[in-house]
Amino acid sequence: MARAQFQKGQKVWVECVGAWAFVEQVQPVWAKGFDEPVRVTYDVGLGREFTANELMLAAEDPGADQDGGDWRVLRARNKWQQPEDCLHHPQPGTYPVVVTDRADWGGWRVPGAEYDRDPEHIERQARLIASAPQLMQVAQGLVDLVSESPDDAPPAVL
Repeated sequence: MARAQFQKGQKVWVECVGAWAFVEQVQPVWAKGFDEPVRVTYDVGLGREFTANELMLAAEDPGADQDGGDWRVLRARNKWQQPEDCLHHPQPGTYPVVVTDRADWGGWRVPGAEYDRDPEHIERQARLIASAPQLMQVAQGLVDLVSESPDDAPPAVL
């Protein structure tokens, strides 16, 4: 039995060709008497159908970080408010910036007025966003565990 591992429109790395492509069509092969397809192939617009083991998601790219990146929370200086004007902030004079690139740029920032309105909420958001790659690892591990033995998994996990 086979299950689709990729979805239409998903960006994948085609290992044998060495190129990025988008899944244009998921092509299941059905057989009489089976509830699931016996084989699934993918049309990515490169002239032939590919199997799932020939394709990789962007996060699985050998050149990419396996853990989803080095996301972290940095503190940026608040240019519009003096530290004595915002003593109710967790760290007066700064605001959180989540960077998703090793060069400390790219990622998530919040406008100063929004941060000033509810700094505790924004701090919590920043920590949550920065920990998203670790959460993705846990979720992927859970999916892998359940896919190995779906009959043994509790219904809540399924």
